Amino acid sequence: MTESATPKPTYGVSSMEVMVSMPGLDFVRGIFACTLPEPPIMENVEPFDCTAETGHVVIHSIPGLRHYNPIGSVHGGYAAILLDSAMGLAVQTTLPQGFGYTTLEFKISFVRGMSQDTGTIRTEGKVLNAGRRVATAEARITDGKGKLIAHATTTCLVLAAQSELSFPGTCGADSGLLRE
Repeated sequence: MTESATPKPTYGVSSMEVMVSMPGLDFVRGIFACTLPEPPIMENVEPFDCTAETGHVVIHSIPGLRHYNPIGSVHGGYAAILLDSAMGLAVQTTLPQGFGYTTLEFKISFVRGMSQDTGTIRTEGKVLNAGRRVATAEARITDGKGKLIAHATTTCLVLAAQSELSFPGTCGADSGLLRE
């Protein structure tokens, strides 16, 4: 029996303790190497061949019929998941141990549509600026010929973990995050 070279991902959410226990680059690489769970939202886009360097993330995926909207093309939400993920993970790669981020805003521009015939697409996220409190990033989706499909920008708030392993400045029903 032979083993597959690429481990099959498990989907779930890493605990806050795990996330803040390592530098951001190690955390993102752990997700891509399948030693940490992949976020459940990514099960919808089935990314593969993902790489991470400081301030730079690349994700490959293949749009399919299951991603179609009622008008017969790939739903814009598919691109939004990939662009937002690439930008956020690129920001995470720049953060030291004990830090995280949350998205303050992002903007997407769609240039051309995708279909199940588009083939493999490449989503590339790059950090433009990583400050102590705010980080900005951009991302692009291109097809196999290098043609631009969509692009986006984001602004993220950089957050330091508090002693009770929560982040100030945000709150969520099940997030365990506290309002500042």
